[in-house]
Amino acid sequence: MMDIKRKKLIYRSNYRGFKEADLILGGFAKEHMSELSDNDIDLFEKLLNCKDHDIYGWITGNTVTPEEYDTDLFKRIKNFKPLK
Repeated sequence: MMDIKRKKLIYRSNYRGFKEADLILGGFAKEHMSELSDNDIDLFEKLLNCKDHDIYGWITGNTVTPEEYDTDLFKRIKNFKPLK
């Protein structure tokens, strides 16, 4: 069941409709989804329910990341460098 969820999250993270979010979230998901814990997968899914511009602002530091999203997983996403 978790493999299906992982595949769905990879798909969702790659087709956000906001190119920068696609590159960062999709690239991170493709590269790291297989190594994420079940808890991290739940956190990633919760993050994907946020608006792209909010996520991008948090990643770039232009807006303050809400405490509930300021997790170790999100820090890993912020430090991820997608291949262009």
